[in-house]
Amino acid sequence: MRDTLAKTVRVAARALGRAGLVHAYGHCSARIDADQFLVCPSRPMGLVRPGEACTTVPVTGALPAGVLGEVRLHQRIYQARPQAGGVVRFMSPNMMALAALGRVPRMRHGFATYFAPGVGLWDDVQLVRDDDKAAGVIAAMGESAGVLMRGNGAVVAGASLEEAVGLAWYLEDVCRVELAALSAGLADTAPVIGPEAAAARATRAGLIFERMWDHLTDGDPERADAAPPSPPSPLAD
Repeated sequence: MRDTLAKTVRVAARALGRAGLVHAYGHCSARIDADQFLVCPSRPMGLVRPGEACTTVPVTGALPAGVLGEVRLHQRIYQARPQAGGVVRFMSPNMMALAALGRVPRMRHGFATYFAPGVGLWDDVQLVRDDDKAAGVIAAMGESAGVLMRGNGAVVAGASLEEAVGLAWYLEDVCRVELAALSAGLADTAPVIGPEAAAARATRAGLIFERMWDHLTDGDPERADAAPPSPPSPLAD
């Protein structure tokens, strides 16, 4: 099981790199159990090699040698959210621009509804390399699936790493739409989605995240071993 999970972590890392959601910086992880998770190698995610070792990290306690300091964010999420199975720390272009403005996107299209009641904001440009700052970021995240860090990227959490990768892609697109609204001068007047409509729209049915995973990981050398192909469904959208 752990070997298969490690393959999924590597596939996710490379997918995030190919999608332009990370560059030299960023990391992803998948929960093993209540006490441990696997984090990708401490190198640019797009350069992670097939078969390269991932590192087991305790959910509570000191980070192992060689693990990046901001992996404390992963620890805090896994501690606070027993249902979280995957975490992505990323630095995509539109999200970085919006975060640098100290703004969070509003719920303007379907992808945004997966972050209800709203994306959090950690209003501090410093790197998050200690437990106090990590705790602050996760507190700012609140009940959302994502949080922006001003001038310093974002973190998302999902029920699985596959879902977290999809959420990272969604958040980048949500920020793209918000920047478009700002550029058009319509940010204050354009429609937003209310709580009831958001709850209905944020569905997991119809292989929503499975199809995004297939899209982002297609062609990866370890893809077949990391996760089986999604079964066809007559109910798919």
